[in-house]
Formats: sequence, C-alpha cells, structure tokens
Amino acid sequence: MKHIVLYSLLLFSMARCSKELVFEDQSFQKKTSLPCNENCPSITIKIPIAKDNPEVAENINKRIFSVMKEIVYFSEKPYAANNYNDLANSFIDSYEKLQKEFPKDSFGWEAKIEGNVKYASDSILNIEIKHYTYTGGAHGYQGLRSLLFDPTTGNTISNSQLFKNQNDFKAFSENKFRIKYKIPKDKSINSTGYLFDNNVFQLPLNIFYTDRGLLLYYNSYEAASYADGPKELLLSYNEVNPYLLLK
Repeated sequence: MKHIVLYSLLLFSMARCSKELVFEDQSFQKKTSLPCNENCPSITIKIPIAKDNPEVAENINKRIFSVMKEIVYFSEKPYAANNYNDLANSFIDSYEKLQKEFPKDSFGWEAKIEGNVKYASDSILNIEIKHYTYTGGAHGYQGLRSLLFDPTTGNTISNSQLFKNQNDFKAFSENKFRIKYKIPKDKSINSTGYLFDNNVFQLPLNIFYTDRGLLLYYNSYEAASYADGPKELLLSYNEVNPYLLLK
C-alpha cells in the first residue's frame, strides 16, 4: 500500500488534482468575559483548513466544519454558526447565559478540539478530530472522529464504501475483536460486559487509516461503558487488503 502519514503543520499535494491541495492549520480561542477562578471557561479549536484547490477544498472544509458544529455547538438557534469564530462564541455565550441565570452555581465549561491530516493516499484522505468537552456533571466527554474523503473531489467517503463486502469484513473483525478482548467464540459478544446494541457485534462509527494498518476505534459508550473507556482494534494492511476497495 502506497501511503504517506502527515502531521500537523505539514502540507501535502495530490497528483490527480488540477491544482495542489494544501492544508494550513488555523487556531481559534475564546474565553469567558465573566469573573472566574483560575480555570476560566474556554474553548480552543485547532483545525486543518484545505486551500489552493477551490472546489475540492470547499467540500472538505464544509464537512469538517459540519462535524465541528455537532461537537461543540450549544446555541438555541440550530446551526446558526457560519465560521469557527461564531462556533467559539456560541460555546462561550451559552455558558455565560447559563451562569447569569444561575449566578450561585459554578459551571466550569471547557472545549478542546484538534484536527490533523492523519493519512493520505491516491484514493483516501483521512482527517482525525480529537475532541474534549465539559459542560458540567461528573466528567467531560472525549473522543475521536474519523473523516474520510476522496482526495480528487473532496467528497465524503462512508465506511460502507471502504469494503468489497462489509458483512465479510465485519465477520473477520468480530473474530479479531473476540481474540483481543478474550470473548469466547461460543458466548455472546456482550458476555464479558460489552454493550453492543441487540447483543450483535458492529463495526465502529470511526475507522482510521494509519501507517500501521486499519484502526477500528470505538469511542466511550459505543461498545463499552465510560469507565471501561474507548476500545480499539488495529488490523494490519496485510490482513485487511483482501477486504478493502480503497487503499
């Protein structure tokens, strides 16, 4: 498999694009203006912005921004934010409104989101988004999102488009998952405490292409409790190549 791993602040180009597709990291921060202690409510966003190939870049940037709104948008007006500054402001504005309504309570809101170009090949562009949000309660929520794109068009690639036969790959993955997490073959998938819906193994919502293989990543609550944390299964490309349509 021909691939290149890219890290923050690096640029990359796709030979099939009529113009070079470039990513540039941009950061956005916002803190509350209300009086607070040392840990003042804040939001920090660091995200790769696609540039220099307008049509492809627009498709990619729109999808990334849409996912960012799913993670941190808290305004009462659905999806009114039009850019990352709006998004950061909406998070802090929602906190400040709540604090003013309940001045005797303490709300230590926080959001940290960082995106990176995780992987690129002739047929796959993989953006990883790490996110953490806390808006009260016993603990915050953190997780990973995988966004897959066709690098020649910027169109989103769904998980179902990755495989020659998704059911065959799911059966293969379930066997590997059972081996890694010591779930007996003759027992149900949830027999050792997992939380798969309807007691049926499912592929995760987020699949990553990495330099070491295909990573199946289950965020907290997706396959196990918050206390058990996220679960992941790394499959070498030698193992998964027979199942993959896109490499």
